[in-house]
Amino acid sequence: MPKPAGLSLEPLNPHFQYSKCTGRKKALCIGINYRGQANELRGCINDAKNVRNFLIRHGYDSKDVVILTDDAKDHRSLPTRDNIIQAMRWLVRQAQPHDALFFHYSGHGGQTRDLDGDEIDGFDEVIYPVDFKSKGFIIDDIHLLQVKPLPSGCRLTVCENACHSGTVLDLPYSYSSHGRLKGQQIAPRALAQKMSPADVISWSGCKDDQTSADTFSGGVAVGAMSHAFITALTNKPNQSYQELLRSIRLILHSRYSQKPQLGSSHHIDTNLHFVF
Repeated sequence: MPKPAGLSLEPLNPHFQYSKCTGRKKALCIGINYRGQANELRGCINDAKNVRNFLIRHGYDSKDVVILTDDAKDHRSLPTRDNIIQAMRWLVRQAQPHDALFFHYSGHGGQTRDLDGDEIDGFDEVIYPVDFKSKGFIIDDIHLLQVKPLPSGCRLTVCENACHSGTVLDLPYSYSSHGRLKGQQIAPRALAQKMSPADVISWSGCKDDQTSADTFSGGVAVGAMSHAFITALTNKPNQSYQELLRSIRLILHSRYSQKPQLGSSHHIDTNLHFVF
């Protein structure tokens, strides 16, 4: 396989280790409909609940799955900026090799001008808490919150159902549906900052310059990416990374222009079985 310009086929971190995903399983699921606000969404709360139930069916204990939605009665379970950041820290706290951590976000995403020069396209990707008008957005330097603290051999799987979400985690590698490495998304001078010995995988709903659909399935409001991710793995639980990316894209292709993306903190063999 030819090597894309500017990319190494070796892991960025010499201590990288694939996770067996046999340790503790923890998950954080966030769904924000922005009820009563401009540009209100319909399917994001359902997404968070559906992903939570999907994970519980696949070995995650309900007590280790935190869910934040803007229909919550308890203020601590609302997807405010402070609560989201606190929950992100909880997710990675005391992480160990071969743990399996899962982060799901369904809500508005956007872009803002990159101020530190780590983005090749000149823009950072952001997510919008329910209180973003007063507290501001969360920039994609959530890499510092979710990736940097992880030890070698710990898996973090991220599923992003948001607009402009392609490189929201600032991971160095991305892949085509043929399993080949695509162009570099991180500026060369920032690669050292993005190194990680952890096994981090992101599934995002679209490219950085695309939007993700809020839609319906069976008369129920859902996010297109969240629904496709669950559907693909429910229809065929055992898939390689490459197969799953193709499955998700196939589900969305006939109705939507968005193109889901697969990213990683290290170069992966996309023929390997995807576990979470």
